[in-house]
Amino acid sequence: MKRNSINEMKLIFPSESRNESYARYAVTAFVAQLDPTTEELADIRTAVSEAVTNGILHGYRGTSGKVWVEVKLYEDRTVRITVRDKGCGIEDIEKARQPLFTGDPSGERGGMGFTIMESFSDKLTVRSKPGKGTTVTMTKRLS
Repeated sequence: MKRNSINEMKLIFPSESRNESYARYAVTAFVAQLDPTTEELADIRTAVSEAVTNGILHGYRGTSGKVWVEVKLYEDRTVRITVRDKGCGIEDIEKARQPLFTGDPSGERGGMGFTIMESFSDKLTVRSKPGKGTTVTMTKRLS
């Protein structure tokens, strides 16, 4: 089924932790034009926060780069959010998607990012190539 996009936006920002809140609020403000419920907006805010944080902390691992966020809104009240980095990539996506798995050598991270993104999305797609980066696409249909 082909959906008709009614609006879209793109953000590009440096991979700095302080930009996670910027991305989260920009995306939820943009999605607000579809008049989502408070719970739907909270779900989107949380999923975006996790995806952007993963790109910044795990994608670039102490180095710097850019993070791209694209949001598309569709006539059927579907929201598609894509978060992309050109960082180190993920060796084993299936392993990384397992609850409690963390690529953080210090072990300080909980390893729940993909699990959280998946629970707040209707569909989650993760594409990654080692040395090339990662693209996470989350799709959610609003009530």
